[in-house]
This record gives sequence, structure tokens and C-alpha cells, in this order.
Amino acid sequence: MLTVFTVLVLVALFVLLKTFIVVHMREAVVIQRLGKFRTVLPPGFHFIIPFFDHIAYRHETREQVVDIPSQGCITRDNIQVEVDGLVYLQVLDPAKASYGIEDYRRASINLAQTTMRSEIGKLSLGQSFYEREQLNETIVEEIDKASDSWGIKVLRYELRNITPSRNVVHTLEKQMEAEREKRAEIVRASAEKEATINESEGERQEAINLSEGDKQRRINEAEGRGRAISIVAEATAEGTRLIAAAVEKEGGSSALKMQLVEQFIETFGEVTSKADVSVVPLELAKIKGFFDGISEVSGGLPTSKANE
Repeated sequence: MLTVFTVLVLVALFVLLKTFIVVHMREAVVIQRLGKFRTVLPPGFHFIIPFFDHIAYRHETREQVVDIPSQGCITRDNIQVEVDGLVYLQVLDPAKASYGIEDYRRASINLAQTTMRSEIGKLSLGQSFYEREQLNETIVEEIDKASDSWGIKVLRYELRNITPSRNVVHTLEKQMEAEREKRAEIVRASAEKEATINESEGERQEAINLSEGDKQRRINEAEGRGRAISIVAEATAEGTRLIAAAVEKEGGSSALKMQLVEQFIETFGEVTSKADVSVVPLELAKIKGFFDGISEVSGGLPTSKANE
């Protein structure tokens, strides 16, 4: 009797456990009755009919991250690259996710790879690097169109790595090195050109400054000579006026005669001392006549000055 009672208790517990089900907040449970879809149980505590109803599928209702394995792709310029990424999706209709597709995760991976390969083939290698955003949006649109009947929503796609082959990387490194060398040559040429221009400008400015300085020097010298001539002329005129005024005074004529005689004798002495031939007047009377003529000339000076 104890054994039978134990068996009955165990059977009752088994039936009780099959009668209720607890659905967690992060999942949805698909219930089948006699092999046919019955309902989708939301989170909470639920009762079902034992042996008639059973749990067919459990789906994660949170956003899921699906890793897209790396695959080889050929760009538009015939360069092979390895591309991988991530797909973010969410189950919106558990019934479609259960009966619309066998495995929506694997289908999403395959569709993402196919779409990614197709889109990479439309772009060159350079475009595939700087048009990532547009590429991600295109892949999301294509996957989302196909996955509508699967009861899932593709939220976004992210390209993780675009890796060219080793030969391509080596070629790109050489190309970048050549580009850097080219830019360096351009910079050096520009610097040399600028230095040459600055040097020529400096030489030109130096020549201008020198010519301006020489011009100013000549102007100053000319002005100095003119000023000196003017001063000498003024001094000569002033001396002449003073002599004329002195001659008009009493005894001035005699003083002038005496001054002229002294100058003549002094000049004559200098000439005879420096000459190789002795100079002696033939007639001493001529000397007296010479002085008398000088006296007459000097005597006529005041009159001429007065007439002027």
C-alpha cells in the first residue's frame, strides 16, 4: 500500500508540475496543443493542460548580438579583403520566429554575409573604408526586408574589420610612403622657392637702399659744394665791398698801392726763386712805370664802383 501511495503521489506531483509554467521577463514561450500552435505565453505564471499542451519553443525577447564570421570579399577594384561584423536583432513575433524559419540566427548570419559580399563588391577599397556608415545602413535594409517574415527585427549592423591581404597591405604601405615622400618634396621645393624669393627680395631692397644712399650722398655733396661756392662768392663780394669802401676813405688809395706793390714783390720773388732761369728786368724804369700804372688802375677803381 505504501508503494502504491508513493507512486500516486509522484504521479500527482508530475501532473501538477505539467499543469503550470512560469515565463520569465526576458523570454516568450510558444505553446503547442497536440502538435498544433496554440498560443504564445507572455512573462508570468500560466496553467496548461498536461499531456495536451507542451512548450514547443522558448525565445529570447531581448536584443541579441550575432557575430558574423570573417569572410573573403572582392572589391570593385579587384582587391581581396577579409570582412567581419556584428548584427543586432530582436524577436518581435515569437510565432513567426518559431514557424517562419528553421533557425533565424543562422539565417541572419548567412544573409548578412551574402549582403556584405555583394555591397563590398560595389565599392573600391578606399570607399569601403570611409563609407562604412552607408554600407552598414544598406546591409541593415537588405536583411530587414528578408527577415520580416521571420518575426525578427534587425536593429543595426556594424562592420568590425576590413582587412586587406598581406600583399595589398604591403603595396598600400609603399604607396603611402611614396605619397609622404612626394609631399615632403613639395614642401622642400616650396621652402626653397620661398627662400629664393626672400633672398632676391633682400638683394633688391639692399640695392635700392644703396642707390638711395648714394643718391642722397651726391645730393648732399652737391648741396655742400653749392653752399661753399655761395659762401665764397658772398665772402668775395663782401671783401670787394670792403676794399672799395676802404679806398674811398682818406689814405685808402695809398694803402691799396702799397698792398699791391707788396703782393707783386712777394709773387715775383716766389717766381724767381722757383725758376731755373734768372729773371732780371731790362729797364728798371719799366718797374716804376708798372707801379705807376697799377696806381692809376687802383685809383680808377673807386670811381668805377661809385658809377655802378
